[in-house]
Amino acid sequence: MLPENMQAIEITRAGGPEVLVPATRPVPAPAAGQVLIKVAYAGINRHDCGQRSRGFGPKGATDIPGLEVAGEVVAAGAGVTRWKSGDKVCALVNGGGYAQYCLALQEVTFPIPDGFDMRMAAGLPEALMTAWLNVFMLGRLKAGEWLLVHGGSSGVGSCAIKLARLIGAQVVTTVGNDAKREFCLSIGARAAINYRKQDFVAEVEKVTQGHGADVILDMAGAAYAKRNLQALAMDGRVIHISSGGTEEYSVPLSAIMAKRAMVSGSGLRVSALAVKVDIVRQLNELVWPHLAKVTPVIDSVLPLAKACDAHARMESSEHIGKILLDVLH
Repeated sequence: MLPENMQAIEITRAGGPEVLVPATRPVPAPAAGQVLIKVAYAGINRHDCGQRSRGFGPKGATDIPGLEVAGEVVAAGAGVTRWKSGDKVCALVNGGGYAQYCLALQEVTFPIPDGFDMRMAAGLPEALMTAWLNVFMLGRLKAGEWLLVHGGSSGVGSCAIKLARLIGAQVVTTVGNDAKREFCLSIGARAAINYRKQDFVAEVEKVTQGHGADVILDMAGAAYAKRNLQALAMDGRVIHISSGGTEEYSVPLSAIMAKRAMVSGSGLRVSALAVKVDIVRQLNELVWPHLAKVTPVIDSVLPLAKACDAHARMESSEHIGKILLDVLH
């Protein structure tokens, strides 16, 4: 029998990590098409920090943050046919992940293979889905092409590197220190450029022998707008997944035209369910059979009650790989 209440982390107001406070909440009941997951681990993402700093999320969003979880299905709503109680799953959720129980739509829930580490599974949904949508569906990266990842040591960045290598593409990444450089090289990057010491445009030209990057995955936003186009190959694609704190994007139109460039971007949380379902379908078909090759690197695991410390580490940018919350223990 399920308990009536659960422990969760709530955003009490807009502010720093200290506004994340443990709270007791009712265990939610799954509606039609939903499963209730007893959470073992929850992933920390930059979006969570943004929601906390603003004190709110998208319209109708819960004040419990958290976009990805791994655990066990304990209840299912009407019409659920894919999952049953006892199934080990990980899922992309629309908030609510920092809690002992969390609701997920059956369509954006993944199976956890037998023997697969539950912690690893908690770091998969958001990073894999973001990387796949932007690098492959929007960016159309193909075998033999060059991918430039800004922030390759992050959860999304490291997934993008591994996915690109899985399909036979080459990867260059930018990093902020030597430890992150060594990490990116160890997971398959051809080159890792310390942007504090090197000009990434010149280094990309050198590494690709003048070809440039066919696809650029950008988390720095408008700060790199002009330089990305300089580093881009002819007919290249620049895909943004963060504004980088600067909303205005400005480049000479002639620079885009000269490269026949496509400049785009996306937000996974606000994407239509049909888009998310298509991402899940493609990942299940093309990536899940090779899951051992794209497992996330875990930076640290903190208890649920220390969510504020997890956010502080995320915002320090000292982490390498995924930061997780241990909800079960």
